[in-house]
Amino acid sequence: MDIELQKVSYSYAKGTPFEKAALFGVDLMIESGKYHAIIGHTGSGKSTVLQHLNALLKPSEGIVKIGDEMIEAGKKNKKLRQVRQHIGIVFQFPEHQLFEETVLKDIAFGPMNFGVSEEEAYARAHEVIKTVGLDDSILQKSPFDLSGGQMRRVAIAGVLAMKPDVIVLDEPTAGLDPRGRHNIMELFSKLQKDHNLTMILVTHSMEDAARYADDLTIMHDGKSVLRGMPREIFKDVDKLAQYRLKVPHVVAFQMRLEQRLGSKLAKLCLTEEDLVDEIARAAKKVREES
Repeated sequence: MDIELQKVSYSYAKGTPFEKAALFGVDLMIESGKYHAIIGHTGSGKSTVLQHLNALLKPSEGIVKIGDEMIEAGKKNKKLRQVRQHIGIVFQFPEHQLFEETVLKDIAFGPMNFGVSEEEAYARAHEVIKTVGLDDSILQKSPFDLSGGQMRRVAIAGVLAMKPDVIVLDEPTAGLDPRGRHNIMELFSKLQKDHNLTMILVTHSMEDAARYADDLTIMHDGKSVLRGMPREIFKDVDKLAQYRLKVPHVVAFQMRLEQRLGSKLAKLCLTEEDLVDEIARAAKKVREES
C-alpha cells in the first residue's frame, strides 16, 4: 500500500487564538513494501506527519493518499475506519496501551473492534504471540505480570493481529537497553521482509535509520527537506548539519579513519559489520600490492 502526502500543511487549533502551524507543504512518498525512515530533530514535524499516515489527523491543506483512498483538506472521507484497519501504529512505550485482564483478550481487542469474530481474533492471538518470540502459554497471564520487554512484545502482537499492510513505528526502542533495542528492531526487520510489509520508522536515531531503512525522508521545521537512500543522505555531513542532525556513529568513525589514513574506503559503510568487512578488504589489497 503506497502512502503519499502532496503539499500537506497542518495547523493545530486552527482558527483559534492558539493556532500553531506544524507542517508546511510537505511532499512525501512511501512505496509499498519498502522500509522508510522519517528522521528529524525534536520539533521538526515528524510526529505530526506520523498522525497523517492513518488519518489520525487530516490536513489543513493538501492531500494524503493512502492506497486508493484520498484524504483532502476540507472534505469528508467516509472510509477512514477502513483505512485505519490496514495501518498499524506502534507508539512510543506501546506497553502503556495494554489494559485487558489477559494477554489473549488484549491482543484480540483490536481485531474484534473492527468486526472480526472472537474465534478468529483468538486464533490470530495464538499466531502472532509466536511471531513476536513469546510462548502462547503467556496468553492466559495478565499483561501487568510480565516483564517490560514482554509487555512491549505483547503490545506489538496486538498491532500485528490487525493484519496491517503498513506498520508505523514511533520511536519503538524508547526506554530499552542496547540489547532490547537490537532485538526489537531485528524483529521488525524480519516481519517486514517475511510479510512484504510497508514499514515506516519515525525516529531520531541515525543508527537505526542507517541499518534498516531503504529510503529516508528528513524533516526540518515542518518541511520535508531531503529524500534519498541512506548512503546518499549520510555522505553529506555539512548538509545534515544544516538541519541540526549528525551522521551515524559508524559513518563518523569511518570519516575520521579515512582522514587519518589519507585515503577513502571503497564505499560508505552504514553498519559496524560493513565497516569491519570493508577495512579487512582494504588491508588485504594493501598487502597484495606491497
